[in-house]
Amino acid sequence: MANFFYELFSNEIVMCPVSAWVTAQLLKTLIYTITYKEFNKERLLGDGGMPSSHSATVMSLVTIVGFTYGVSGYEFALAGILALITMHDAMGVRRETGKQAVVIKNLAELFEEMGKDIPDDEKLKVFVGHTPLQVIMGAILGVIVGCVFYGIIG
Repeated sequence: MANFFYELFSNEIVMCPVSAWVTAQLLKTLIYTITYKEFNKERLLGDGGMPSSHSATVMSLVTIVGFTYGVSGYEFALAGILALITMHDAMGVRRETGKQAVVIKNLAELFEEMGKDIPDDEKLKVFVGHTPLQVIMGAILGVIVGCVFYGIIG
């Protein structure tokens, strides 16, 4: 069992995207704290926001796979297609879901003002998807993390 964990944690193809995700989540929390002048612990694990941790994760995977196996193999093709789908979804369906959550949240607040009680567990998260800028910045972060892991930078 110890050998399994050693192999897992020494695998750059696994640890690079994990590191990119952690870095993006920490940056997202820091940016939120600076922008809104309050710490929100939900930003540490939450979706949405700047930069996109989904984009950072998949682009670091694409980068480290490209350096490790080359760009002509199936490994790079799989990672690249996964990245495109993930980033497209973050800007598409997930972003629209976030917009709809804002509208529904506003309606719920209107109902509350009218005396209707809305249980906390039915309130929606509005940080769900990403703007194109958030996706681009996440992708850039992912490439940087991939380069660091491969040893090109730093």
